Amino acid sequence: MRSGDFERLIAVLDPDIVLRADGGSRWVGATREIRGATAVGRSALTITRLLGGMAVANALVNGAAGIVSRDADGQPFSVMGFTIRDGRIVEIDVLA
Repeated sequence: MRSGDFERLIAVLDPDIVLRADGGSRWVGATREIRGATAVGRSALTITRLLGGMAVANALVNGAAGIVSRDADGQPFSVMGFTIRDGRIVEIDVLA
């Protein structure tokens, strides 16, 4: 996704995907739910542009595929967990 290839991103998202983001007390305005591959894809592109300098590492989140991002000081910034069904991402849960 860092390359910004929107079509490749959409190809791995289920058309009915749900993204739930909890910004916590630090990012109250970031708490939301987004539905649909196009809307989730656009949101991912926006977030990538805004937070492009973050270090990102693959991780197991509740025993499933996920990502942990860290800020410039190496402190955890967010955790993303993915639910995958039939080879497509059907849910993304983000905790910041």
